[in-house]
Amino acid sequence: MSDLLKIADKTYRSRLLVGTGKYQDFAETRAAIDASGAEIITVAIRRTNIGQTAGEPSLLDFLSPEEFTYLPNTAGCYSADDAVRTLRLARELLDGHKLVKLEVLGDPNTLYPNMIETISAAKTLVKDGFDVMVYCSDDPIIAKQLEEVGCCAVMPLASLIGSGMGILNPWNLQIIIENAKIPVLVDAGVGTASDAAIAMELGCQGVLMNTAIAAAKNPVLMAGAMKKAVEAGRDAYLAGRMPKKLYSASPSSPTTGLIT
Repeated sequence: MSDLLKIADKTYRSRLLVGTGKYQDFAETRAAIDASGAEIITVAIRRTNIGQTAGEPSLLDFLSPEEFTYLPNTAGCYSADDAVRTLRLARELLDGHKLVKLEVLGDPNTLYPNMIETISAAKTLVKDGFDVMVYCSDDPIIAKQLEEVGCCAVMPLASLIGSGMGILNPWNLQIIIENAKIPVLVDAGVGTASDAAIAMELGCQGVLMNTAIAAAKNPVLMAGAMKKAVEAGRDAYLAGRMPKKLYSASPSSPTTGLIT
């Protein structure tokens, strides 16, 4: 319990953040979230009903904001203005909720972030009183600028959204982590449990994912696997791995006093 994740002014036991989209229905969403152990769940305001569409099933009926911390996100936004407008709507729908995930996309095919628009939106949202967790490229300079703007967490991509390609550039992630004074969480590109474990072993404070769970053949089983991977990766990071060597001249068993 002493190793808690702190985001803005709140702490969490789980370091796995899970999205709520792409599942067959809200019942499967609920089952996967439960299996993951996640306490923070992301919601695409432009795609998921949380009360803005009357008469349709609402995610709020399956995942209560009193039980989970909602993280409204701006998936589908391609400009700073759209992102800011979307999160202001989310704040109204969730009774003044401040914690949000900012993402401003630059290309509909790759879903790569537009960092110029992202920084612009971040400045506006921070000034407006939001606690901003921000999806970004794995550029260490950009990540530091977002921290200086006032974001409460930076979330560099491991690889492209929905690609499942895993961590393509661990060296950049390591630089971001070493230079950051706020939490760094991998967001996008995780495909399986080993990817999540590697992110945590590098020193990330957490991992955010959606497609890796929702698009699995058995989402609930994969959610449980991701929970274990994040926990194991965090433990391995805290334990401190042995140094890598091409070979070792010191055997792990004693060489004296052997039975002959």
